[in-house]
Amino acid sequence: MEPLTNNPKSTQQLTRQLASLKVVSRLLSHELHAQSSSKTVTLSRDEVFELQTCIDLFIEEASRRLSPSSQNVSTADAPLVGSRN
Repeated sequence: MEPLTNNPKSTQQLTRQLASLKVVSRLLSHELHAQSSSKTVTLSRDEVFELQTCIDLFIEEASRRLSPSSQNVSTADAPLVGSRN
């Protein structure tokens, strides 16, 4: 991995990845706080979908960064994660 200080693009990608993980952490933290009186936590389908989307986006980005440049998948073949607008 290249030093982050020498590659601003790498720093920006890492920042985006961390932002996705922060969203997941905040969603889980909110649910734990909102349901603090119970030992079990219940999530709605929408909440689970949001968590899954964040995790999938992180996995896709990390996989792209780990694959050697000679084996890059074209954008037409790359699996894409749908997003809700």
